[in-house]
Amino acid sequence: MWWLYLDESGDLGFDFVNKKPSRFFTICILATSSTDTNIAFKRAIKRTIRRKLNPPGKRSRWVEELKATATTLEIKKYAWRMIADAQFGIYCLTLNKRRVYERLTKDKERIYNYVTRLVIDRIPFEQAQGNVQLIVDRSKGQREIGEFNRYISNALKGRVPPDVAMDFAHEDSCKSPGLQLADQFAWGVFQKYERKNAKWYEIFKEKVLCDEQFL
Repeated sequence: MWWLYLDESGDLGFDFVNKKPSRFFTICILATSSTDTNIAFKRAIKRTIRRKLNPPGKRSRWVEELKATATTLEIKKYAWRMIADAQFGIYCLTLNKRRVYERLTKDKERIYNYVTRLVIDRIPFEQAQGNVQLIVDRSKGQREIGEFNRYISNALKGRVPPDVAMDFAHEDSCKSPGLQLADQFAWGVFQKYERKNAKWYEIFKEKVLCDEQFL
């Protein structure tokens, strides 16, 4: 079975005159076909949250999720050390938003789906066995979820072997260790483009199988 965890970093705002949106937008997929790796993901997130975000006597309110924007580099490295030797790959694509056609800037859903498909295209699904499950951070309404699932499913039909089932799950990231790690990696790639800050990226780059800029 293949597990693919998809998250993003940055935003899809395009008003560079009146607001301050990000200049780039990154889609990241954390992929593994190893059950042991999935277990390692869960263990790493659980231990990091318990030992680093909720140490005894340090917090009055329990922190439930490891979020890239709210954790230090040292905490990111702590989680990384528990999965560094695991079997997984990172696929990501970063959109240069200033080069998007103006007529498309109003259709954020279309842009999101298209960039996701470009990342999907980089993954060797022809080698897939068993099931392929794509887990996405739940941030869409029911209509958007349906359109996203159909769009990606159609893009994969010609590449996934006919005996391989495809499943889509839109989950709350606080309940998915894989999504929380995908968030960490997406943020690292995004920071490399947006802030020219590659400190975190340099630590996990050995697992990056695709890192491309679009436009």
